Amino acid sequence: KHSVGEDAILRKAIEKGDIPSMILWGPPGVGKTTLANIIADTLSVPFYNLSAINSGVKDVREVIERASKTANAVLFVDEIHRFSKNQQDSLLGAVEQGIVRLIGATTENPSFEVISPLLSRCQVYILKSMNDEELSTLLNRAITVDEKLKERNVKVEQTAALFKFSGGDARKLLNILDIIAGATD
Repeated sequence: KHSVGEDAILRKAIEKGDIPSMILWGPPGVGKTTLANIIADTLSVPFYNLSAINSGVKDVREVIERASKTANAVLFVDEIHRFSKNQQDSLLGAVEQGIVRLIGATTENPSFEVISPLLSRCQVYILKSMNDEELSTLLNRAITVDEKLKERNVKVEQTAALFKFSGGDARKLLNILDIIAGATD
């Protein structure tokens, strides 16, 4: 809610269809990748996805070349803090020229892990761990929308324990739910 709630600035930018290049910074499981996908879907623009773990400068250049032939492309780089200085440098021209709108996701402080020239071309949005209300919404959606869980008619009686074990991490919450649902009648 703090990032894309009703009056949040990022939400307004998405609704206007005019997002800046950005770095999404937050702990695991808060929706950085999901938010990037929502932005791309909402904008209906070409969406390129790279993981810094297994992509190099060559991959970045290929995406930029493809993106230069389209308009308003979004390049999502997961774990951008793992990109070397040279890999981050390879993004600068395309971001500055508007060939791509960069969305970088990181669990590390971008002030220390993203090079200054790239950081100065991006807005940094801090995503917080989910609170109990947000986890409850996610949990209710999962048990009412997910076909397997809906079919099993899952009822959760001890949400406090689930929320405690998840630690504000949506992915962890859903994994715990899957494990429990698979291990019980």
